[in-house]
Amino acid sequence: MSGARMFPRKLRPGDTVRVVAPARSRAFVLEHDHRSVIAERFAALGLRLTYGEHVDERDDFDSSSITSRVADLHAAWADPEVAAILTVIGGFNSNELLSYLDWSLIGDNPKVFCGFSDITALQNAILAMTGLVTYSGPHWSSFGMRDHFEQSLAWFTEAVFSDDPMELRPAKIWTDDLWFLDQDHRSLLANEGWWPLREGAAEGRIVGGNLCTLNLLQGTPFMPALDGALLLVEDDEASHVVDFARDLASVLQVPDAAAISGLVIGRFQQASGMTRPLLEQIIERQPVLAAVPVLANVDFGHTNPLMTLPIGGRATIVVGKASELTITAH
Repeated sequence: MSGARMFPRKLRPGDTVRVVAPARSRAFVLEHDHRSVIAERFAALGLRLTYGEHVDERDDFDSSSITSRVADLHAAWADPEVAAILTVIGGFNSNELLSYLDWSLIGDNPKVFCGFSDITALQNAILAMTGLVTYSGPHWSSFGMRDHFEQSLAWFTEAVFSDDPMELRPAKIWTDDLWFLDQDHRSLLANEGWWPLREGAAEGRIVGGNLCTLNLLQGTPFMPALDGALLLVEDDEASHVVDFARDLASVLQVPDAAAISGLVIGRFQQASGMTRPLLEQIIERQPVLAAVPVLANVDFGHTNPLMTLPIGGRATIVVGKASELTITAH
C-alpha cells in the first residue's frame, strides 16, 4: 500500500482525454446516442476526446473481456499525449480488473481519472496501491445530458482545471429522472438542502464513493486505509433502506473505520425508499458514528447534479445549521 499521495496535473485547454470502458461497454450506452451533445461540451472545454480500442466491444454482461478492458486502461496510462482518462459509464465488474493492472505504470504516470458508481473499485484501489488521487465525478456519458447539467459541469471544471479549494454548497434543484430516454421532458425537484445528522467539524482524506462497490474491496490489498479518513458514501436505487443499512454497518466494522473523522452521505434516489427519519435511525445504530459529524443528502451519487470529488484529496466538513463542505487541492 502506498503511503504518499500524488496529485495529477490539472487539465488545461488543448489536453487530450481518453475514454475507456472498464465496466459497461459504450455500445450499451449508444442505444441512446447523445454523442453530439457530448462533443459540444468537450469542445467548449477545449478538450480533445479519443477512445480506447475496445470501448465498443460488448459481451453477454454488456461489458467486454478482462483482457480488453485492462489493455485500454494500460494504453491510456502509457500514452504521454493523454492527460485525463474518463469512463464511459459504470456497471458491475470493474473489480475484476484489479489483479491484472500494472500499478507501477499507473503510479509512474499520474493522470486525471474520473467516473463514479462501479468505478469506485478502481478509484479506491488506485489510491491504496499507488497513492494517486482520482476523481469521483461524471462519466463520459453524463456529458450527454442536454439540459440541467450546468451545475455538474461547473463542479467538474472547478475540480479538474483548478488548484483552488472548492467550497461546496447545496444545489438549488435536483433530478432523478431517466434523462437519457427523453431529453425534452425532465422532472425538476426543489432541493431541501443537506441534512446535518451529527453536528461537529472534521478534516480528513476522502475515501469512498459507491458504498456497495467499496465494500467489495474489504479484505483485499486494494482497500484503502480508513484511519483518519473522511468517508463519503452513496448508493443507487437498487440499494433499498435495509441494503444501505447493512452495507454501512459492514464498512464501519472494518477495524480501522473506528478512526474515521466523519461521514458524508450522498443523495438517495427516490426508488430506494430512504427518508431522513429512516437514515437517522440507521446512523443511531452505529457506535462508530456517535462522536463524529455526519452530513447527508449531499449532491453526489446517482442523482443530478453531481459533484466531482477527489478520492484521496482532503476535505473539511462543518455540520450544523449552515453546513459546509470544503475540498482542498492538496
